[in-house]
Amino acid sequence: MKDATFLVTAADDGSAVLRDVADGQVHTLATNPGVEAGEILDASIEPEPPLEVAWQVVELTDQRTVPVERSPEPPTRQEREIAADQSVGEVTRQERAGIGELHVITVPDGEAEDAAADVLEDEETLARAARLGVDRVEVRAADETVSVRYLP
Repeated sequence: MKDATFLVTAADDGSAVLRDVADGQVHTLATNPGVEAGEILDASIEPEPPLEVAWQVVELTDQRTVPVERSPEPPTRQEREIAADQSVGEVTRQERAGIGELHVITVPDGEAEDAAADVLEDEETLARAARLGVDRVEVRAADETVSVRYLP
């Protein structure tokens, strides 16, 4: 049996694919217990007999979605200053008071919108939100700065 937090990476009527957000292991479920791609689950799973190549959910303790949204607000002054002090392509991660994190990414001038779109579509953004235990993700972008706020 495995107890973990999972990101549902794919789902249809007959099965689903879960990725453990802590260790990255992928588990294919033999049946879909009512989940959709993009959801985050806290669950216990175990291999399904007799072949034990697919998994089944034994207990589902939490099932949620975490919205990942593009904010119309520009990055804050602090976020722009962090971006200005680092090279293009670098990421600064800062813990937030309480729960969550702030990630500031420096991008080439004029590419902030494209970079923000990449962050919004990246499955890893949701996986990180699940690992951090946050309720929402806000992405801000302007000029050479993209900020990703993992918020309670």
